[in-house]
Amino acid sequence: MKRFHVHVVVPRLDESVRFYSSMFGAEPSVLKDDYAKWMLEDPRMNFAISARGGEVGVNHLGFQVDSDEELTALREQVVAGSVVVQDQPGAQCCYANSNKYWAQDPAGVPWETYHTLGGIPMFGADSRESAAPDAGGACCAPVTSIPAVIEKKVGCC
Repeated sequence: MKRFHVHVVVPRLDESVRFYSSMFGAEPSVLKDDYAKWMLEDPRMNFAISARGGEVGVNHLGFQVDSDEELTALREQVVAGSVVVQDQPGAQCCYANSNKYWAQDPAGVPWETYHTLGGIPMFGADSRESAAPDAGGACCAPVTSIPAVIEKKVGCC
């Protein structure tokens, strides 16, 4: 079953955690110094915020799926519609290890579809993250095949 995913970049994490905890009536399921995530059941949504630089606002949208089989099925559906995707197997970002792919809608909004395989102790362990953690860039955004707007805008998960 799919879970809708939204990732928002915020200027001050503590204020946003307080706001969204009140909005959702629940504390985050993951809370770090620079990141928080709510795994909501009603509505079924993975809502994440981060304060790691970058443009404040909606960073990307997507779907979290329960299996690699479901990930493959959704990828095939998107590719059948002549949408370009960037695969990212074994991505390590947002304190998680995931298999994923990225696409971009005609308005330039990045879409991430992924299956989480497990947790990791850092925000991002991909080489781009460790090379420039304060650059405000993505820890796990694709670097080829998708227009540069994803490169500049997307954080991760």
